[in-house]
Amino acid sequence: MNSFWKIAVIGSGPAGFYAAGELFRQQSWDIKVDMFERLPTPFGLVRGGVAPDHQKIKSVTKIYSRIAENENFRFFGNVEFGRDIKQSDLLEHYDAVIYTVGSPADRALGIPGEDLSGSHSATEFVAWYNGHPDFREHKFDLSVKYAFVIGMGNVALDVARILAKNPEELAETDIADYALKALRKSQLEDIWLVGRRGPLQAAFSPVELREFLELPEADVMIEENALELDAESQHILETISGKDTKKNIEILKQMSAMAASGKKRKVHFLFLASPLEISGDGKVEKIRMVRNQLVKKEDGSLRPQATDKIVEEDAGLVFRSIGYHGKPLADLPFDQKSGTIPNECGQVKDPENGNLLRNREYVAGWIKRGPSGVIGTNKQDAVETVHRMLETFLKEKMESGKNVSNPDIVSLLEKRKVEFVSFADWKLLDAHEIEAGQKQGRPRVKLTSIAEMLEIFGQKR
Repeated sequence: MNSFWKIAVIGSGPAGFYAAGELFRQQSWDIKVDMFERLPTPFGLVRGGVAPDHQKIKSVTKIYSRIAENENFRFFGNVEFGRDIKQSDLLEHYDAVIYTVGSPADRALGIPGEDLSGSHSATEFVAWYNGHPDFREHKFDLSVKYAFVIGMGNVALDVARILAKNPEELAETDIADYALKALRKSQLEDIWLVGRRGPLQAAFSPVELREFLELPEADVMIEENALELDAESQHILETISGKDTKKNIEILKQMSAMAASGKKRKVHFLFLASPLEISGDGKVEKIRMVRNQLVKKEDGSLRPQATDKIVEEDAGLVFRSIGYHGKPLADLPFDQKSGTIPNECGQVKDPENGNLLRNREYVAGWIKRGPSGVIGTNKQDAVETVHRMLETFLKEKMESGKNVSNPDIVSLLEKRKVEFVSFADWKLLDAHEIEAGQKQGRPRVKLTSIAEMLEIFGQKR
């Protein structure tokens, strides 16, 4: 072949890189991939979402960097879809587009007082301690004594663990410097993890949960009788539950058997409780919750049902961690309920009539399926999308033999005076951060300001 098929990928998280990697595996076709990212830095939630004390997980970026070394790959950082480039620009310059923009919003609790000072989303806190430029100026009042994390997933556990951990342990990680400084001054004494369902239904993984057994400065507290399962729950545990659920119950029993040893902080696991109201004089001071019971539904599942028991606790911080949600993209359909772009195997479709919208636009990752799974889940997800593209649009173009030479996007970006960043630029910043980290015995010291990043690029190019 003398011509290339040009594909644009919007977003540089796991789904975007896995999609690019799968495209490059198609050796019978010549494909070029241009990846666009709003920030100057790649890797999405691997850089901005994975906890700083989970460095092994972050090593997956080595795979993405190898994909980026392909001669047919280009990275355009500091380029925002909807601001610097629009849908019409992409369709003019590329044969097809894959949107891998994730689910950047958080789900609200929908209760009174949620907007009080001291009430935050876990999304904000995680991005803050990871040095995300959008959240570096956020303030979290760690002078209070009581924090409540609403949710029982891995992100909720991350938030609670970072709050409970000895800051000097975090000093050996790539946590943002300003976050480490704030955590060193923390006055927190009690951190509550609150789940509306029982321990059997908790969404966290055993690996994440087990870390709470090893916190040097925090005792773990579980309500008496919380792990005494009713007959139906016991039946589910023995016959239906997977190995992770069984491991979770074993670990929780270990926690329950541990006596409090007078450590600096306590982490409380509170099951079968739902927040009703957050109250206070301009800031979080109290949280009111209803206790739940599990009720068997017609489909055989156990669902939480409110009882008449209401409890109120002192609170200074509340973090909601009940799931992520996608945001609409300009000129693309969007399902508000699921927070996704409607699609069939990754091919964007019209939600009004179910017909395929057009064969040049595709989705992968959370914006395709919703916020579920682990980093690796995005690989098979992206593979499905790429194969759908190959089976439909690109196959038709190959058979037709028509491939109009599209203009290069660089000319448009330069015309609009967009200060875009290449992957070579990112490698300069990467080296700068790692070098700064080596001087402190850390993996890296993150730059958290876009202006500082662009200045480094200017100095080192």
